[in-house]
Amino acid sequence: MPPPRTRGTGLRHRLAELRGPDVPAKALDARALAALAANPGCRRRALLDGAGVNKAALAGALGAPSAFGQSQFAFTRGNAFEAKVKADGGAELLRLVHEKLDRRAEPPARARVPELAATGPEGRTARTELALREAAEAPGEWTLLDHPMLALDVAGSPAFLEPDAVVVHPDGSWTVVEIKSFPMLDGSADPAKVGAAARQAAVYVLALEEAAGRLGAGGAEAPRVRHRVLLVCPKDFSNLPTAAAVDVRKQRAVTARQLARLTRIEDIAAALPEGTCFSPELPAPELTAAVESVPASYAPECLSACELAFHCRARSRASGAVTSLGRSVRAELGGLSTVEDVLSAARGTSGDPDDPAVAALRRAARLRAEALAAKEAAPCH
Repeated sequence: MPPPRTRGTGLRHRLAELRGPDVPAKALDARALAALAANPGCRRRALLDGAGVNKAALAGALGAPSAFGQSQFAFTRGNAFEAKVKADGGAELLRLVHEKLDRRAEPPARARVPELAATGPEGRTARTELALREAAEAPGEWTLLDHPMLALDVAGSPAFLEPDAVVVHPDGSWTVVEIKSFPMLDGSADPAKVGAAARQAAVYVLALEEAAGRLGAGGAEAPRVRHRVLLVCPKDFSNLPTAAAVDVRKQRAVTARQLARLTRIEDIAAALPEGTCFSPELPAPELTAAVESVPASYAPECLSACELAFHCRARSRASGAVTSLGRSVRAELGGLSTVEDVLSAARGTSGDPDDPAVAALRRAARLRAEALAAKEAAPCH
């Protein structure tokens, strides 16, 4: 008789069934987690990301292909710049860390660069935590972890994350390093891109804090994870690296709070009809029904962060949902969830007159009618 399947194994099996037979899981990266944290009410994205579904392929199969993603040229340029920053054992990278974040420490004349290769994400995570433990036991030295693997619990399912680098300072503290290919002009960069990088780095900080907690579980003092990360970019229009320290305490707090609000993935999966599958190979009607069986929370901001945004926008508009007008508008309308509800309340044919949203709509409708009447009554010149 086969041994009973554990709860974790059962969840992994269920998520594999949702992807479809022999469909490999798409890794959940920090960029996707940051976007997920920005919209924690979207069960659809939480489930699809947790199951490792390729949302770009899914969007194409649904007839609403995504324009979201990084160009191959930008990807190649970014890899070339990162290789330049990490050349010679990361000497330039460590110099920037020392200059921007830790001037009191001894300059990094040399550093330990441990080998982090292992089999599978679980093996790489274990190897990374071993390297961090070894660095903690060697105070006074600089250590550079090149593309470590970190694990972060997301709605009851582990996400494996790969920051560009983590630096262990001589005092034993840890710093996340983000390397981006967008330029810093005269010491500053595009605020929107810096904000996105900060939100991504905040996810890595959270994962590092979980790792630090595990290292300190045996009674030893947990290493300190710095909340100022290093953002490395090309200087002006050159390929020379420059850097800035970015405080991610606010982004870290917001991301932690939002991720904590996510419904557990296994609870969402348990509510689905038996046999639900999101394989792009399924017939379009069957695939559409599967996707629609999971509630979504669309907002215009999704267009810059989710591959399924065009599909969800079309469905939101077709149902007349006010969420398609933006989160701020949705918040102002209270219990009025559709455009038809809003128009009906404004006309006075439905809605509680004591509801502040309904009262504001009716007042706006009266003012509009008065303005149109005054315009019609005005003499023509």
